[in-house]
Amino acid sequence: MAQTVPSFNAGQLEAISRELGEAMTGSQLSRLLPDAGIADISSESTKWKRVYEALAARQAKEGRGNAVCRFIRVAMAPERFGNEPERFEAHREGLNLTLAFVGLELREDGKLYRAKPTTSLTEAQERANALKVKLRDRNVHQDVLVFCRAELLQKNYFHAVFEATKSVADKIRTKTGLTSDGAELVDEAFGMKSGMPALAFNLLQNQTERSEHTGLAMLTKGMFGTFRNTTAHAPKVSWPIGLDDALDLLTLASLLHRRLDAAHVTPAAPVNQV
Repeated sequence: MAQTVPSFNAGQLEAISRELGEAMTGSQLSRLLPDAGIADISSESTKWKRVYEALAARQAKEGRGNAVCRFIRVAMAPERFGNEPERFEAHREGLNLTLAFVGLELREDGKLYRAKPTTSLTEAQERANALKVKLRDRNVHQDVLVFCRAELLQKNYFHAVFEATKSVADKIRTKTGLTSDGAELVDEAFGMKSGMPALAFNLLQNQTERSEHTGLAMLTKGMFGTFRNTTAHAPKVSWPIGLDDALDLLTLASLLHRRLDAAHVTPAAPVNQV
């Protein structure tokens, strides 16, 4: 981006410095500032303050914000993040939350592009949150978004996945009157050992429909076993969830919600029993 960029104000520069400070170690900072042609003038030990003072001084000297943009490109070069795409995505979104106000966007290639400036925090949050935007593009079921709205705004993919799987279980319990959870809930709601399930995905009139019903029940149980049980018991740091994994899981939860909306509650369901 060769055009002149207006100077960032103090608040914008601090937000950018804090995000970049979290994206690197102290030794990396010592190397990356010179790589961007910026003097490391600060004696501060806190990384974001070192970044802030270096960028503020260079911006004041040049009278424009181009040096800040140059350092963002150097610090956010995708190859720096190696096998940690979720870290790159998290910091990219954090930076975009501020850059949106000045009409800039940091894209997945690590380069800055012009964009329409935003005027509100809500708009900036929605624009910066790649997962939320992609979910909206996929027309993900509203009940998924209701259960994990706060987590999506915070880019907390780990707990967004957890809340989405809880939303599926909640709908099954609401429709059937059952009170169990996880695999037990799926077996009680969709099992056909006694003939009629409490909740049927279709009319079960032929072998094709019965196979579809069984397959959707297995898919639901698999989602609980793979994601809900893991996120409920594993610490976030030992089971990281990146953007693509979260997007796929939330889309799966959306599919199950749509099928549950159309599912038939049968006389075998506790909700229909006196």
